Amino acid sequence: MNTNLDAQEKDSPVWTGGLVTRLGLYTAIMVIMGNMIGSGIFKKAAPMSVELQSAGLVLLCWLIAGLVSLFGALSNAESAGIIAGPGGFYAFFRKMYGRAFAFIYCWSSFAVLQSASIASIAYVFGQSANSLIGLPRLSPAWESISVFGVFYPFDNFGVKLFTIATLLLVTTANYFGVIFGGIIANISTGLKLAGIAVVVVFGLCAGSGSLEHLLPLGANPDAVYGSDLGLFGAMFAALLGAFWAYDGWTNAISLGGEVRNPRRNIPLALVIGVGSIIGIYMLVNFAYLYVMPVEEMQAVAASDNGIIGVEVMRKAFGGGAAQFVAVLILLSTFGAMNCHLMTPSRMYFTMANDGLFFKAAARCHPKHHTPSTALIMQGTWASILVLTGTFDQLTDMVIFASFLFYGASAFGVFVLRRTMKDAHRPYRVHGYPFVPAIFVLFCAILVIVTIIQQPREAIMGLVLIFTGWPFYFYWNRRRPAEG
Repeated sequence: MNTNLDAQEKDSPVWTGGLVTRLGLYTAIMVIMGNMIGSGIFKKAAPMSVELQSAGLVLLCWLIAGLVSLFGALSNAESAGIIAGPGGFYAFFRKMYGRAFAFIYCWSSFAVLQSASIASIAYVFGQSANSLIGLPRLSPAWESISVFGVFYPFDNFGVKLFTIATLLLVTTANYFGVIFGGIIANISTGLKLAGIAVVVVFGLCAGSGSLEHLLPLGANPDAVYGSDLGLFGAMFAALLGAFWAYDGWTNAISLGGEVRNPRRNIPLALVIGVGSIIGIYMLVNFAYLYVMPVEEMQAVAASDNGIIGVEVMRKAFGGGAAQFVAVLILLSTFGAMNCHLMTPSRMYFTMANDGLFFKAAARCHPKHHTPSTALIMQGTWASILVLTGTFDQLTDMVIFASFLFYGASAFGVFVLRRTMKDAHRPYRVHGYPFVPAIFVLFCAILVIVTIIQQPREAIMGLVLIFTGWPFYFYWNRRRPAEG
């Protein structure tokens, strides 16, 4: 097992482990945008309005989250230009901090971070389908059956079964070749960008819209914030929602073994993809607030099944427009699910090739040239999380931890500038050292504030993350014997 992760000279070949470099720059951009555009842009503005109680602050929050994400993307773009290959953050962290840290991140991704996110996105897809076609439910007696009084596998079973079937279908498509996953990403991302454009244009043309709905631009003097930290805490609580919508830009890094000229195209895709999403999200939320004032958004957030994108179009143009957005959410979550399924499996594949994961995950399909077993393992575990219904709780517990790892990846730019100072850098982060430093600082503050405001969830999240230590010691002990 030799990943050649240490071979980083300018002209050295990129280790692929048998994966085939078939994806171009355009597809890499579409994968990044497809990963980022999921359900968040259609849902998060409403709970953010509850936290901030000001249209201006809601827009500011989306802008801050976008710029911070861009700073993170710019920082990681430099690392991607040096460390190219299918490992993504595993390869990054291995070079920056060693195998142990790299393993903990990837184990966390497999156990919770990525798998629970896949399950959550897929479940939103199932819920959207249910709102359109009405999926069957079991009897109350079946739905009340529990495992240890915690898991209710038969609750909302029709949605769960539809979700799992979709997960397995998309996993199968990616099993048969990265080109299929790329085609799905291109088509689905293109369609939802077109749909979002329709929402923006129609929203801004709505007769019920008004620029007065965008006031106040600053803090509402009558606001009573739910956070003990006042407006500061409310901003960070709202930012978590915005970051959920912006999340996903890191996943395309894992496709370095299948993107042509990855040292050039991965950094370019990161910058173009994240930069484009900032503009799109700002336009969408401006349209939302133009149609619907913050007070009405808060009412949407308080309703059981209120989705701000749907309700804005319902107010502006009636039930037909609301159905259009519901279909758009269905398409958006499907595309995001495909991209989220495609990319993390490459990390587990690389980690297994390095002797630090289940050995079977190191298999590259001889015909389709995909990390076939890693894909199956990932899809199966995500399906189990869907059945247990625990994915939302898991993501709530560990969402803050993703920023701990993101901050570590940006700090790694400083590490690599010292340890690999002579390495060829196709891209150097603009604004160095301020851009990576600002991103690291922001991530640190967000993690600290989350621990202060949600100590129970934070502690449980850290416990979940470090469940990987016994596995690390076991696999690391076996590595020398296996080469």
